[in-house]
Parts: sequence; C-alpha cells; structure tokens
Amino acid sequence: MKKRDAEVSDLDVAELLDSEEVVKLYLEEALAANDPVLWQRCLGHAARSAGMAKIAEKSGLNRESLYKALKEDAHPRFDTVMRVLKAMGLKLVIAPCVAEKKTRYSAKRGEHSPTRRGLVKRP
Repeated sequence: MKKRDAEVSDLDVAELLDSEEVVKLYLEEALAANDPVLWQRCLGHAARSAGMAKIAEKSGLNRESLYKALKEDAHPRFDTVMRVLKAMGLKLVIAPCVAEKKTRYSAKRGEHSPTRRGLVKRP
C-alpha cells in the first residue's frame, strides 16, 4: 500500500470570525485573558475578518500601516487600537474585576476552618 502525504493548510482564524457577535465574544475572551500579546493577535484577526481595507478607510489609517501596527511583534499606539475598534463598531468598557468567591475552605489556614469552628475534631 502506497503512503500518501497528507496536506495540511494553515488555519486562518479570521475566516472563522463570521459575524459581529462572534468577533465581539472573541475579543472579550482575549481581553479577559489579560495577555497583551494575545489581545493584539486577536485584534489583528478581528480586523482581517472585517476587511483591512474597510477598517483602514473607516479608521482613517493607511492599510499598510494598519497591517504593520497589528502584526505580532508590533507595539501599536492606544489611539490606533481605539480607532480600529471604533471602525469595527466596538469600544472598550471599564468594569470592576470580579473577585473570586471564597468558600469556607478557601480562607487562610486557621481562619474559618472546620477545625477552628469545632466542626471537625483534631485527633
């Protein structure tokens, strides 16, 4: 039996972002990860999914400059990020961080522990 080489194509995430709602959720998750490199990469995917020429025109940026600003090793200005988001009909929103909900066993050792409250007796 003859072996065949499998063809593998590169995954283009921009092609999967097929609606404004999907783009919004994608960028929300990227921002929630609190990783600036990931955020920038995802913003680039989102801009490409909307069409770089369209984003460049709406944002008032040059298309080539937009590609350079959103490539992985670039450091775009905050103004550029805001203009790209606005061109996509999005904006950043400030909200308080969600604090982790403490369970009665997640407190510091000794505080509210089952043994301290007498629920469990030590041997």
